[in-house]
Amino acid sequence: MRILVVEDNEKLRPAMVRGLESTGEISVVYACGSGEEAVQSCLESEPPPDAVLMDVQLEGAMNGIEAAVAIRRELPRHPVVFYSIQDDDTYYRDFRRSGILSHYAYVRKSNYLLPALIVPLLRDAAAGRSFIDPEVEARVQEVRHKDEQSPMALLEPNEQQVARMLAQGLSNEQIAARMGFRDKRTISRINGQIYTAWGLNETATDEKVARTRAAIIVRAGRLIQWDEAGEPWVLDERGEWAPWAE
Repeated sequence: MRILVVEDNEKLRPAMVRGLESTGEISVVYACGSGEEAVQSCLESEPPPDAVLMDVQLEGAMNGIEAAVAIRRELPRHPVVFYSIQDDDTYYRDFRRSGILSHYAYVRKSNYLLPALIVPLLRDAAAGRSFIDPEVEARVQEVRHKDEQSPMALLEPNEQQVARMLAQGLSNEQIAARMGFRDKRTISRINGQIYTAWGLNETATDEKVARTRAAIIVRAGRLIQWDEAGEPWVLDERGEWAPWAE
């Protein structure tokens, strides 16, 4: 099996390559440390690697989940095995939002240290199967429940204050005055952080649209996503996105 290894630890990366190739079942066609380089390598290789072994914390702007999504945009359901020692809500949230359903595995490094344990994951992902480490699954669900309980949990205190006033219909100037900011542009920057945390900058390029949707989320008390047609979706009891009926 021909694979791409994406690992930001420069000392670990060559050791992983040697270990995987020593199994006799793996040929590493390329190894790198950033998501951007991983995407470029996958999309420019002919043929593409059979699978990708991807750390979730990487060099550059992209994390491993984002890199996998970018790869799959061009190579649908391209097999990928995520592995990580990171226990950050951001990665679990990105994974949940990625919509990755098959041809993947997501495991903790500490549970899959040996190359002989990783090879079956790569093989299964290439065959279209999926596997998530129970510890990772528990954290993904924990983050999901946290997000469902209140979108405010994704915001810092100042951002929460701004979001509530935004939902009341206050302008940036009015919010800045109430919070004691001399420059209303500070509120614009905070608005941007709110839109990013709630995924509103992914589909809504118009600031007015994003602002209106943020106000709706505050009033609804739950995360809402809008598709390209402008239809709202919310997480159901199974953790899947479903049309929102008020």
